[in-house]
Amino acid sequence: MIWATRRHCHVDRTACAWLVRRYIDPDAEFVFVDDPDEVPGQATPCDMRGVELGHRDGRCSFESFLLRYQLDDAALERIGQVVHEADIGDERYDAPEAPGLDALIRGLALGARDDDHLLAMTGPAFDALYTLWSDER
Repeated sequence: MIWATRRHCHVDRTACAWLVRRYIDPDAEFVFVDDPDEVPGQATPCDMRGVELGHRDGRCSFESFLLRYQLDDAALERIGQVVHEADIGDERYDAPEAPGLDALIRGLALGARDDDHLLAMTGPAFDALYTLWSDER
C-alpha cells in the first residue's frame, strides 16, 4: 500500500511511519508531498490537514492511527503520549521524554539524506521505546 504525507518529516510523521510498518502494513511505501493536492490517487494520506489520519479532536496523527486501527496496547499509547507532547506541546500528558524525542528526531533529520532515510534512522528509536514500555508491565 502507498501512504502519503508531507515532506520534511518530524516526530509525528516518523512515529506514524514506524507504526504503519510495524503494525498495519509491513510493506508500506511512503511518498512525500508539499501539498495535500499532490497526494497520488492510490495513496492513503496521513498527517496532513483535513485527513482522517491527521490531527483531529485534539489528537496528533499517531493517536489518530491508534484509534482508527484499534491498536490497544499500553506501550503504543505511551509512545502516542510522548509523540503528542513533542509534536503539539499542549501539556495534555505528563511526558517528560517529549523534549528528548523532539531533539533526537531533529538531530537525525539534520544528517538524513531525505525523508526515506530519516524514517530508516528513526525506526530503531521507536522500537527501543516500545521495548522499554512493553517491559514495564
